[in-house]
Amino acid sequence: MFKLDQRLENDTFEVAEILDCKVLVINNSSVPWFIIVPFTEKTEWYQLDDSVQYNINSIMNKLSVFLEKEYKVHKLNIATLGNVVKQMHIHVVGRFKTDPAWPAPVWGNLKTKEYTAQEKEIIIKKTLKVLEEIEL
Repeated sequence: MFKLDQRLENDTFEVAEILDCKVLVINNSSVPWFIIVPFTEKTEWYQLDDSVQYNINSIMNKLSVFLEKEYKVHKLNIATLGNVVKQMHIHVVGRFKTDPAWPAPVWGNLKTKEYTAQEKEIIIKKTLKVLEEIEL
């Protein structure tokens, strides 16, 4: 049975469940930062079936286009680190040359600035619209 890692649960809010994945947002409005968590016990990308990789890639691509169009990001950071949170998860982070951590990594380099309830509602609504475009 799938259980979201407690650290991810504490640091995020949920947008959707799609293609056997949870799509989350890091609750720090300093940068737009999504997390994709596939419903799997596997911890490494190469261990995932091709179909799971395809589904994640579909979500990742939609989120990437959304970040470029909606936020006009300068760079996308996409990574599967898992050094602290072992559960398979993919970061899709929009970066700006003006963000507080630039050009360093966002991990450990941002002060927390939680989304307001209204900001959460807006990002969820916009992201759901983008995810609806994925062919199931």
